[in-house]
Amino acid sequence: MAVISTPATLERAVPVLDNAEVLRIRNDFPVLNQLVNGQPLVYLDSGATSQNPMSVIEAEQEFYEQRNAAVHRGAHHLAVEATEVFEDARQTIAGFIGADYAETVWTSNATEGLNLISYALSNAALWAAQGRGGQELRGLALKPGDEIVVTEMEHHANLIPWQELAFRTGATLRYIPIEDDGSLRMDQAAAIIGPRTKVLAFTHASNVLGIINPVTELAALGHAAGALVVLDACQSAPHLPLDVKELDVDFAVFSGHKMLAPTGIGVLYGRQELLDILPPFLTGGSMITTVTMERAEYLPAPQRFEAGTQRISQAVAMAAAANYLTETGLDRIHAWEAALGQRMVAGLESIPGVRVLGPAAGKERIGLAAFDVEGVHAHDVGQFLDSQGIAVRVGHHCAQPLHRRLGLTATTRASAYLYNTTDDVDRFLQAVAGVRAYFRA
Repeated sequence: MAVISTPATLERAVPVLDNAEVLRIRNDFPVLNQLVNGQPLVYLDSGATSQNPMSVIEAEQEFYEQRNAAVHRGAHHLAVEATEVFEDARQTIAGFIGADYAETVWTSNATEGLNLISYALSNAALWAAQGRGGQELRGLALKPGDEIVVTEMEHHANLIPWQELAFRTGATLRYIPIEDDGSLRMDQAAAIIGPRTKVLAFTHASNVLGIINPVTELAALGHAAGALVVLDACQSAPHLPLDVKELDVDFAVFSGHKMLAPTGIGVLYGRQELLDILPPFLTGGSMITTVTMERAEYLPAPQRFEAGTQRISQAVAMAAAANYLTETGLDRIHAWEAALGQRMVAGLESIPGVRVLGPAAGKERIGLAAFDVEGVHAHDVGQFLDSQGIAVRVGHHCAQPLHRRLGLTATTRASAYLYNTTDDVDRFLQAVAGVRAYFRA
């Protein structure tokens, strides 16, 4: 079997996934074994939501069949077992991203994680003024004159919470622009990120452009300015090896449903010294030490940010998903998806009237490609592909400012994962090649 060497392999050569092994992997995913409009399903929408292997489905089912109980609240046998598997799942996810146990907070999804950080920071000044959180929290409070920096390619989930934080605190929101090929203007990043920057938030990999951003370089700029660095890892955590400590970010978020896990579960990573001083996002049971009729005292992280009944079965299933990815090998997955992404882009670029967003063929990208078909609306392209059993995403992909910058209102996006073959990509390309003729564009 051929081998490939990439920075992610950490000085060792690893076997590359091939179609034969991917077909074996595909058998673990029951939803993929069906016909859509009389054609075998080609699922190329994993950038929105991935499918679940049987090990993940069974992990959640087994919890309900054998251990269903509230965690942290009971002394009976089921409650103890439920708490054990719930916290074991947290430890698994912490290891999956190179974090510590207490730095790993369960959320509903990445969007909630980003809102948690934004909301907590907006309350920092109030808490500090009341003597809560200490001098360290006072240093995190935003005020007029401070700046929050994002990028022009952000998903709305990593843009709107910062817009609202700026509104609540009087801070100014700025953004790092992109080149026409989607890459960040790093020269402008160095000029924009400065002494007034309090938060720098950016995506690891763009859900539209497929581009992988220079995380460590951006983090270095942010930390040199004294800013908190927030990473949106939704399109990276499921697809390539991720170590938040090596990347040197202060916070990171990602969602389970993009990495083989169920919906309704996500993760916030935060450096423990930051999580332990931030005001909580949701308040209520399970996140307190002492409550009187006048006030409450809160637990340290991670429980500090986990009020109420938790997403127990989803957390167990997410740990099973992380184990599945780890056992398959994230370096292998990344290499395979990168090859599929190159195949998609090269094929799309060869079709007359098709414009591909992001890096050209031959340049690094994750395994997705968003494109515009001249004279045909993206929704029509998506329906045409669906008629041939091919599932893709259409619309602005929650990135309206990015599409506006590129002169578009909507695109079609194909996104691959570890269960896609080269035949899936070739069927997709053959279908796209027939779009303009079908619509007489």
